[in-house]
Amino acid sequence: WKRGVSMVTINTNGMDHKALNEAIRNSDGNVILDNCCGQRFIAAGASDIHVTINGIPGNALGAYLNGAEILVNGNAQDAVGDTMNDGCVIINGNIGDAAGYAMRGGEIYVRGNAGYRAGIHMKEYKEKCPVLVVGGSCGSFLGEYQAGGKIIVLGLDDGKRIVSNFPCTGMHGGKVFLRTTGEDIKLPQGVTAELISGAALSEIAPFIHRFCVAFGTDEESILASTFLRITPDSRNPYKQMYVAN
Repeated sequence: WKRGVSMVTINTNGMDHKALNEAIRNSDGNVILDNCCGQRFIAAGASDIHVTINGIPGNALGAYLNGAEILVNGNAQDAVGDTMNDGCVIINGNIGDAAGYAMRGGEIYVRGNAGYRAGIHMKEYKEKCPVLVVGGSCGSFLGEYQAGGKIIVLGLDDGKRIVSNFPCTGMHGGKVFLRTTGEDIKLPQGVTAELISGAALSEIAPFIHRFCVAFGTDEESILASTFLRITPDSRNPYKQMYVAN
């Protein structure tokens, strides 16, 4: 929350996404959105605000986010954090497909599960390194065409396979960390996978800490686990397919 700044509560019932975003822009403070039900593009491009959402936001929540903070007390639909540049999104539930699409900075934390193509086209440049942390499991094509950033999947929902089919397809940058020993995961050619634990988890420990603080999860037990770290072998995985290289 922004200290010393007024808090505004908006009843979103019956509001379309244009009117809602206009109200958010005019609030100039901390905003609580009640009765949210499918409005798209909430807080798109926002840079200096904290938004708490009670309900279920629609597609492209936090698209192009540029430093704002979003907390969702519920599920969220597709394309959370689409092309976000900075800031933080926390989802107290599950998310749909393509979370973090083309994400280039900031952090997304999901308490539950993610749909297909989480982290697709994630990228990084210099100090910008986006992070996506999913507490449960992910659908097919996790990290598809990933070019940078970190994807961390904790598999805390023991009843589900941590990731479905075709993870890391076309991956040519970044890293994926799966809390599993990996026996049931089939990876494509062009990536390297290794098991890590203990001190080797220091790279992702700060993000696991933030996840556990946000959702009240046992940090010690997660950091005591073994992770599968996946990295690309090549920054140009399709080079052999081109006539001229």
